[in-house]
Amino acid sequence: MNRQVWIFLVGFIFALFPAKGENPFDFGPHKPDLSWAEGVGARTFPEGRVFNAEDFGLEQDTTKLSTEAIQRAVDACSRAGGGIVAIKKGYYRTGALFIKGGVNLRLEKGAVLIASEDFGDYPERMTRIAGIEMQWPAGVINFEGVQNAALTGEGTIDCRGKFCWDKYWTMRKDYVKRGLRWIVDYDAKRIRGIVVSQSKDVTLKGFTLLRTGFWGCQLVYSGHCTVDGIRINNNLGGHGPSTDGIDVDSSSDILIENAYIDCNDDNICLKAGRDADGLRVNRPTERVVIRNCIAAKGGGLVTIGSETSGGIRNVLAYDLESKGTSTMLRLKSAMNRGGTVEHIYVTRCKGEDVKNVLVADLNWNPSYSYSKLPEEYEGKEIPEHWKVMLAPVVPKEKGYPHFRSVYMSHISVKNATVYIDAKGRDADLRIRDFYLYKHDIEAKKAGQVAFSENFCLEDIRLEAEEKPLSDKDNLGFRAGIRYE
Repeated sequence: MNRQVWIFLVGFIFALFPAKGENPFDFGPHKPDLSWAEGVGARTFPEGRVFNAEDFGLEQDTTKLSTEAIQRAVDACSRAGGGIVAIKKGYYRTGALFIKGGVNLRLEKGAVLIASEDFGDYPERMTRIAGIEMQWPAGVINFEGVQNAALTGEGTIDCRGKFCWDKYWTMRKDYVKRGLRWIVDYDAKRIRGIVVSQSKDVTLKGFTLLRTGFWGCQLVYSGHCTVDGIRINNNLGGHGPSTDGIDVDSSSDILIENAYIDCNDDNICLKAGRDADGLRVNRPTERVVIRNCIAAKGGGLVTIGSETSGGIRNVLAYDLESKGTSTMLRLKSAMNRGGTVEHIYVTRCKGEDVKNVLVADLNWNPSYSYSKLPEEYEGKEIPEHWKVMLAPVVPKEKGYPHFRSVYMSHISVKNATVYIDAKGRDADLRIRDFYLYKHDIEAKKAGQVAFSENFCLEDIRLEAEEKPLSDKDNLGFRAGIRYE
């Protein structure tokens, strides 16, 4: 091989595989340090002896619960030092299961766990839910305070969540009439699919999750977790309220990749607590990588908030796709949430038939976001979590959220309704340092930017029926847009 050919091949290889710490992403003139992204995800994976759950009494009989048999297998595997608990092809009905450290619960192809529709099969425990700590039922699959554990395989977990959805819709009609819209989500106590809480080095991989009663998969107060190649479909058999796909909640060093999510609320959502309780905990979500995922129906391909109290920072999302999703990137909060959202990087994404490409709103959904006790309840005993929700943020300025340093590059979208809807509260509370670069957008409306500081659009091609982009009271606003 001559010297010229050798030099060419070496250069080609280095171009394909950037050096460790090098940033391979294009954000125009901005060169963020993304070296932290190399350290996310689970660092260990449980391996070892295989324990067949049928050896512990598991039977293919959906007329009875298999919870105890599966839990016996998990506990025995844990006592033996860890390994794999295998559930073979078949249908099994179960209540809440608790995976122990060192255990990989593996659902073989054709294995289907059917979740019980009895609330009594999910014991309540103290947890973080929708931004506050309170008593709430366990999920179908739970990792609590464990390290080096997994849920894997090509099987399916069917959460049969319609019993939770029906409960919520019935309660909501009554609660709205009584001025209690702000608390109905908490009183309904719906069942989550998978809960990873206060755990490290947990892997969720390969399985399918169906029609969860509430959120699909919640990672809360946890670190170094991987969610890889799971499929979530929460729109089977009805309109599942608040059926988020994946929620990363006050957790760090998280990797989400190769997921397909079809749900009724946010597809992938980053959270960090709400209001006075979230500010008390004050724990951020940080160092999160989201890549190679597809969102179908749902509230947001990537949503940040509205629970922002502990802060959300250092998020890298790339090579994502939206197909009929409400919003591609949504940032939302409220005037009593507090917290700072910053250093958000989204690149190499495409969408089709989406409602919005970018939404940023500091004062989202007031009927849900603000708690007020109706007069008829004054002086009466109320549940403890109502008191938590009603606790004021003092001083009120502590509750003001901040959005800054948000970067979106190489975005391609066809048939959007609105390109941008981004706004601060007013001239005293602006969104800051948004940089949009190399977008190719087809939308009905260009949209609006209001009360911003240093909102920059560069090298944007926008084909819109209603244009130009509305610009209201912005400082340092630059719009390099080619309208077509």
